[in-house]
Amino acid sequence: MNPNELFECVTSLSCVVTQTSTGLIVGALLFLVAAGLTLIFGVLRIINFAHGSLYMLGAYLGLTGYRMTDSFVLATLIAGVGVGIFALLFERFFMRRVYNADVLMQLLVCYAFILIMDDMVKVIWGAEFQSMGMPEAFQAPPLFVGGGITPVFYLVLMAAAALIAIVLWYVLSKTRTGKIVRAAAHNPTMTSALGLNTNLIYAGVFACGGMLAGLAGALAAPVRSMSPGMGFSILIESFIVTVIGGMGSVSGALVGALLIGLVRSFGSIGFPSFVEGIMFIAMALILVLKPSGLMGREPRA
Repeated sequence: MNPNELFECVTSLSCVVTQTSTGLIVGALLFLVAAGLTLIFGVLRIINFAHGSLYMLGAYLGLTGYRMTDSFVLATLIAGVGVGIFALLFERFFMRRVYNADVLMQLLVCYAFILIMDDMVKVIWGAEFQSMGMPEAFQAPPLFVGGGITPVFYLVLMAAAALIAIVLWYVLSKTRTGKIVRAAAHNPTMTSALGLNTNLIYAGVFACGGMLAGLAGALAAPVRSMSPGMGFSILIESFIVTVIGGMGSVSGALVGALLIGLVRSFGSIGFPSFVEGIMFIAMALILVLKPSGLMGREPRA
């Protein structure tokens, strides 16, 4: 542990800027994954344990799309749409059959798909590590703010995450579609009685959650290496984010993701060998002090 180095960092503007930008980029990617996870839980009341594999699939589809089109924007869209379609099929033919089953059955179905998708990646893309590299459009000198370094691509990722967060907020809060989704989450029986197809709503929400994970994977491809099984670590971090922010709360996922991103960034300086422990301690404290999460709703009596 190096608490002195952490103190020196927080008293240096350049270090604070650099670590904050790093923390925000980690938080932005975590938010995209956790938002899909918490959206699915908030409406369907199930935890998609295979969500990390959707993130992995998005990264590989983004890599393939970039090699085919030489356009990072098109590659990201291909990954998002492709994973969204895959998630829709996964929900339609498998998860829908275990909605009312024991959580253990849901876990087994998801775990089976984790193993299948890991092997599928090995067959299609190979078992070795792969990297997209920085797209040419973003190969520009970094920005210097207060002596700190902020790569241009970091700003692009943060802007993309902010835009998606705004779109999610607007759709869920201000549109008829959002009202229907919230109604289905609150009282699916009454929603069905009003003539709305809850199965279609569930499928759309699941596909949307998968698309968010796919977008996160594609956006992370230029700065992270890819390998089979890469979705496991992001899944664990996403669970921590959703617990801290509040299960079912998209705004809570944003707050929790940014918090965990900053904890990882600054914790890697002062406590490099205990960063994971700090995250779990933060989650444990939230569970003790506010079990519903920072922005989650307390269960009704």
